[in-house]
Amino acid sequence: MRSSSPTTARQHINHDVDHLMEAAGDAVFRLDPAGAILYASLRASRLINHARDLHGMPLAALAAAADQPALRSAIVAAADAAAPVLLQLRLKTPDREICIELRLSRYTSLDGSSELFAIGRDMSAQQATEDRLRHMATHDTLTELPNRLLLSDRIRMVIAHARRSGQGFSVATVGLDGFKKVNDGLGHPIGDAVLRMAAARLRKTLRDSDTLARVGGDEFVAVLAGTVSDAQIKLVTGRLLATLQAPFEIDGHTIYIGASVGVALYPQHAEDEVRLMALADAAMSRAKETGKARCVIYSAQHSGPPEHDISLEAAMFHGVREGEFLLYYQPIVDTRTRQIQGFETLMRWKHPTLGMVPPVRFIPIAETNGLINLLGAWALKAACVQLKRFEEVAGRELYISVNISPRQFRNDKFLDVLDDALAFSGLRGEQLVLEITEGTLMIDPAHAETILTRMAERRARIAIDDFGTGYSSLAYLKRFPISVLKVDRAFIKDLPESAKDGAICNAVLDLAKHLGLSVVAEGVETEQQLDFLEQRGCQYIQGYLTGKPMTAHVALAALKENLYAAFLPSDKRGEVP
Repeated sequence: MRSSSPTTARQHINHDVDHLMEAAGDAVFRLDPAGAILYASLRASRLINHARDLHGMPLAALAAAADQPALRSAIVAAADAAAPVLLQLRLKTPDREICIELRLSRYTSLDGSSELFAIGRDMSAQQATEDRLRHMATHDTLTELPNRLLLSDRIRMVIAHARRSGQGFSVATVGLDGFKKVNDGLGHPIGDAVLRMAAARLRKTLRDSDTLARVGGDEFVAVLAGTVSDAQIKLVTGRLLATLQAPFEIDGHTIYIGASVGVALYPQHAEDEVRLMALADAAMSRAKETGKARCVIYSAQHSGPPEHDISLEAAMFHGVREGEFLLYYQPIVDTRTRQIQGFETLMRWKHPTLGMVPPVRFIPIAETNGLINLLGAWALKAACVQLKRFEEVAGRELYISVNISPRQFRNDKFLDVLDDALAFSGLRGEQLVLEITEGTLMIDPAHAETILTRMAERRARIAIDDFGTGYSSLAYLKRFPISVLKVDRAFIKDLPESAKDGAICNAVLDLAKHLGLSVVAEGVETEQQLDFLEQRGCQYIQGYLTGKPMTAHVALAALKENLYAAFLPSDKRGEVP
């Protein structure tokens, strides 16, 4: 029996090797040292959908043009190296490119020649997943617009270009007006549809060179390249406002919302992306506060505090832990006898390095972050306890007046706090006056009526603070269990010269007399003001004439003198703060 020739044997072995290659990977090639294809697996041919015979074709010819140099280098490296060479590349097909992870290994054939195995793994599904995850990380899922992360990157790129070219740009924050009513009235699916439609309208209004992002809720941000002049800004923002003023027709509903726009300019207002977005947002808030459906360009003059003071907020929390907050007391005096009848409690913050921080700086922050609930509860209890000490020195009954913030008043634990303060101090309800502004009552009148009634059940008296400066609705004087009106200093400071202020004070005093209410005039600083109020029957006053806000030990000294006018040095009367 004749044995097979060496050539035939090698062919059989190569055939067996080629057969095994079919199961080795998604795309397997046997190459000569130069990278020409000696064999391609059927799976490789199907994967790249190549009609021609691949034998003898350079493998690099199948790669995307940008990946060919790297593949040629890898083939050379694999031919000279003992270890496999790994790389990723894209293989061309008639209709797309396929991402392949290719492993190149050298081996020696039976005739002693060197060949290369190229075993490829199709990475298309993994690549698609990675691309999808990358897109999700940088885009808003509802509108498919860039999110805040990608927006920051885009703004940094525009800033880099602006520094090179010297051409400025603007950032516009667009906030939908009245969007909450859509979600509350029609449901979130309709609200989501409005947001998608709004995004599409805004995108269509802008140029391809602009960037539009959704940064959360009903707010969008547009980066307007080269838009810096008043005329340019007016033109672009006018289009943005107009496109959102048109009705939204969704599922049989016709919805009108509109928008407010705030604009910040680079480099005039800021030179980094965080600050630019913050200032544009501040300008947008001002647009909403001053009428909505308009555009406001950032102005430091009209912005108020330039930003929420994060460092001050952190210091506040530290100050609470360290006991830096304290209470001051301003006397409330009988206009006829000048005798102290009670005190209004005022919160103060003595910072170790900043000194006395004005309430106008820290109260709004505390109201925003909820710290006012903790501070307010402490102030109420401490004031009630302090009043007992005041009474011990005075030898007579006094009352204490405590301001209640809007957030405290709306807190469902407020009545528990009130009960705890009264129980802990042993104070009778009649000795406690709780001061609430008109605006607080009118946020939710039904809730206010319920809470005020339950406060009155505890016999606590309720005062309307800054009367006349808020809603000034006479209806609530009938509806709510009010005991005291505090006339705002704005109506006192020009007395007795101002006829209009005099008429207002007369009207308030007459109204209070017929409704059986007490009146406290705030901000009294001169003897003339005091005489005017006394002649017209105003029973109580407070102000710098009869006492500035003072610490507890100074208040105790004033009570020992009994008549505060005698205690106060004459050269301090009428002193303006």
